[in-house]
Amino acid sequence: MSGVTLNKVIKRYGDVQVIHGIDLQIEDGEFCVFVGPSGCGKSTLLRMVAGLEETTEGQITIGSRDVTRMDPAERGVAMVFQTYALYPHMTVQENMGFGLKMNGHPKAEIAEKVAEASRILKLDDYLKRKPAALSGGQRQRVSIGRAIVRGPEVFLFDEPLSNLDAELRVEMRVEIARLHKEIGATMIYVTHDQVEAMTLADKIVVLKFGEIEQVGAPMDLYRDPDNKFVAGFIGSPAMNFVSGTVKGGRIAVEGLGLDLPAPAAASDGQAVDVGLRPEHLTVTRDGPHRVDIAESLGGVSYAHLITGKGEKIVVEERGTHRSKSGDSVGVEIDPEQVFVFDAKTELRLR
Repeated sequence: MSGVTLNKVIKRYGDVQVIHGIDLQIEDGEFCVFVGPSGCGKSTLLRMVAGLEETTEGQITIGSRDVTRMDPAERGVAMVFQTYALYPHMTVQENMGFGLKMNGHPKAEIAEKVAEASRILKLDDYLKRKPAALSGGQRQRVSIGRAIVRGPEVFLFDEPLSNLDAELRVEMRVEIARLHKEIGATMIYVTHDQVEAMTLADKIVVLKFGEIEQVGAPMDLYRDPDNKFVAGFIGSPAMNFVSGTVKGGRIAVEGLGLDLPAPAAASDGQAVDVGLRPEHLTVTRDGPHRVDIAESLGGVSYAHLITGKGEKIVVEERGTHRSKSGDSVGVEIDPEQVFVFDAKTELRLR
C-alpha cells in the first residue's frame, strides 16, 4: 500500500493548459475523491496518475517511487473505468484472471487470487457465467475484481457508476466502501456526483478549471467552504444564494426580508452573496414568498420558492405540515447557519 503525491503537476495539450500546477498529498490507505463539474480536469488528473496521460511538468510519486515517466504497467496501479471493458467470450473467472495469465503467472496463483477477489465481491455464484448473463452492477464488480487480482498499490476509479441506474448506484457505492474497508488500499475515485463524493471519501478534492478549489474531509467542506463554488457544489440540494448588502455591521437581505449579523471581515457598503442551505431554512405561514413547486419525496419535501424580489430558493421541509404549490410563505434562518461571500471575488467572508 502506498500514498500518492502530486508536486506542481501541469498538463498541456499544445498551447492549451488544462491542469495548473496541482499540489496534493494522498495518504497511504486513504480514499480520495476528485469531484467537480464536467471539464474541470478530474479525469485528466486521474489518467496522469495512471500513466495514460503524459505529465507535462511536475512530479508524481507513488510510495517512495517517482513514477512521472514510468509506463502504466510499472506504476503499481489498477484502473476501473466507466465502461466495464469485459471480454464477452470469457467467463467471469477468465476475465478476472486474464491479466495475470498474460503476465505468465502460475495457474494455481491465478486461481487463488481470483477466488479471493470473488469472495470479497460476492461473485462466487457467477464465476462460470459470461458478461452477457450479468447485470450492470455484477459486470462492474467483475471489472473491480480484475483490478483486485493484480494486487495494486493504488486503485483508480474513473466514474465507475455512471452507467448504472439509481438503485444500482447506491448498491455499488456500498460495495466500494466495503471493499476499501476490507482491503485498506489507497483509492482515488473520480466523479461529478457530489453525493458519491460525500458518502465514499476520506478526503475530497474539489476541482474547477484544472485547479484545486479546496481539499478536506467531506463534512469539513460542507461546514466550512472556502468559496462560493465549493459551497454550491457540496451539499444536496445545492446551497441557495441571495444578494445582500453590509450596513452598520449587519447584512440586509432584501429578497428574504432578513437582517443578519455581518462577519468581521465584511466592510460597510460591501455587496455580498449570502449562502443558505435548504436544510437550515424554515418555512413560516403567510409570508411574502410564493411556493412555485413542492417536491414530496416521502420523508422529506423540497419547496421551491420565488421570493418577493423574484429570487429562487429551495427549502427542505419535514414533519406533517408541508407547503403546497401556490402557498404564500415566509422564511426563517438560524444566523449561525449563514455563509457570506464577497460578491466580486466569491471568497468566503469570516
